[in-house]
Amino acid sequence: MTTVKTTYLGDLRTENIHLQSGNKIYTDAPVDNQGKGEAFSPTDLMATSFGSCIMTIMGIVARDNNIDIVGTELNITKIMAADPRRVDEVVAEFIFPDKAYTDDEKKIIESVAGTSPVPLSVSPNMKQSIKIIWPK
Repeated sequence: MTTVKTTYLGDLRTENIHLQSGNKIYTDAPVDNQGKGEAFSPTDLMATSFGSCIMTIMGIVARDNNIDIVGTELNITKIMAADPRRVDEVVAEFIFPDKAYTDDEKKIIESVAGTSPVPLSVSPNMKQSIKIIWPK
């Protein structure tokens, strides 16, 4: 069964429809690759998927262990390489809210950080940097 239907709109832009929900995401080539940079680039979405997938798995393990991570924020940095043009590194920095996490809760969350489907599916040539910042 098809998951996403993509249509090329011209000017290096695509419309992507998630068929189950009907939600749409547009992509645009970045300015440094002949685009307008007016929407996520395909590599931006890949980096976003990387971080979002990790956060989703953290959410599952948190829910299963009654750990409240609501409000956790994620900063994603995508670093490109040339020749060939590709994503060289994704830095995912998770910033947990000011809650009284125990050492055991932190270990539970940290234990799943690199075990989600997207990090396990990308090229081993792409560096994966996962940083977790807990409240002081």
